[in-house]
Amino acid sequence: MGKFLQTLGKAWKLLPPWARLRITRASQHKFTASVVGIITNDKGELLLLDHLLRPASGWGLPGGFLDPGEQPEAAIRREIREETGLELNDIKLYRVRTLKRHVEILFTASSTGDGVIGSREITEIRWFAPDDIPREMNLDQQFLIQKIFQADV
Repeated sequence: MGKFLQTLGKAWKLLPPWARLRITRASQHKFTASVVGIITNDKGELLLLDHLLRPASGWGLPGGFLDPGEQPEAAIRREIREETGLELNDIKLYRVRTLKRHVEILFTASSTGDGVIGSREITEIRWFAPDDIPREMNLDQQFLIQKIFQADV
C-alpha cells in the first residue's frame, strides 16, 4: 500500500490545479472544510510537515479535513495526533477564511517533542525557525506564517 500511495501522491502533484479541484469537488458537493494548525514549540519554532499529496514541495502547515459532525478544535487535535503523535496545548482560533467553496479554519497552538510520522501521507516532520521555512512551500502559507510571527503569536 505504501508504494501505491507514493505513486498516487506523485500523480496528484502532476495534475493541474483545476483537475485536483474537480476531483475533490466530486465527493464534496456543497463545500469542503478543513483545519490548519500554526503550531510552535518552546523555542519559538514552527511545525511543518512534508506531505505526499501537497503540490510543489510538499512542505506546509499541518491539518486536514473535518469528519462529518466533527468540531473544528477536535479535528485539529485529531489531525495532529494522527499525523505526528503530538498533543496540542493553548489552542486558539486564529481565523476562518473561505477560498471559493472551501472553508479553512486556522488555529494557533503549542506543543513539545519531535513527533513521529503516523500517516503514510507524511514523509517528514520538522520544526523550523520562522525565518528558515522552505522557500518552495505554498506562498499563501508563507505569507500567513510571516503575518503571524510579525504579530508575535
